[in-house]
Amino acid sequence: MTTQRRSTPASPHNDVKIVRTFPRFTVSQRWEHGLLLLSIAVLLFTGLPQKFKTTAWSQTLISTPERLETIQQIHHIAALVLTALVLYHLGKAIYLIARRKLPGEILFSMQDIKDAWNMLLYLVFIKKQKPAFGKYNFEQKVTYWFLFFSIGIMITSGYVMWFPEVVTRIIPGGIIPAAIMAHSTEAIVTFIFIVLWHFYHVHIERLNLSIFSGWLNEDDMRAYHSNEYNRLMRRPRPDQEPGDLKS
Repeated sequence: MTTQRRSTPASPHNDVKIVRTFPRFTVSQRWEHGLLLLSIAVLLFTGLPQKFKTTAWSQTLISTPERLETIQQIHHIAALVLTALVLYHLGKAIYLIARRKLPGEILFSMQDIKDAWNMLLYLVFIKKQKPAFGKYNFEQKVTYWFLFFSIGIMITSGYVMWFPEVVTRIIPGGIIPAAIMAHSTEAIVTFIFIVLWHFYHVHIERLNLSIFSGWLNEDDMRAYHSNEYNRLMRRPRPDQEPGDLKS
């Protein structure tokens, strides 16, 4: 499915330019990403001061018990939002699996290992061309699955810390310090991952705002997701003859 959007000419003498765009993310996926971005940002900005509470910059936020309590309340509200988002995401996935309609593009395959290897060869100038990617490349899959398990660890350990009395009725008390260590360490790792990996690939390597608009233009589609572009346009791959294309 593609659509065409007509750009506004700068003057009456300019020709009208037709820009073909491709659907990239649904409205539901964009809302999920927006809530994920907001909740994780709030959790980091309210959690890191508690982790490094003895530092000078942290003391400006939690210098009094009242401020600390407010920070903790905001942190818990953001945690509830993130929990609801995860439950919705998992519920939708289970529903699609039950109806056998869950798309498999986000799952890892042997092709991702080949793509990662070929990308490495390209980066060290052994290969002249980048590998061709489908809807999601291996970098995007790493991002998704890293955050999937990271959020799972933080949510689980966070609720153990939030309700220690309830948890220790079922599990030995040693789970509490383990949860504290896991929660704070995973939060720092997630922060580093988002800044150094995700932010770089989305905003520095190239500016990609399709997660907000839902659309990707034809030039970016051909450059970064050529296999998906060929599939949508029903064109053969470079190694195929026209007669080899399957409908």
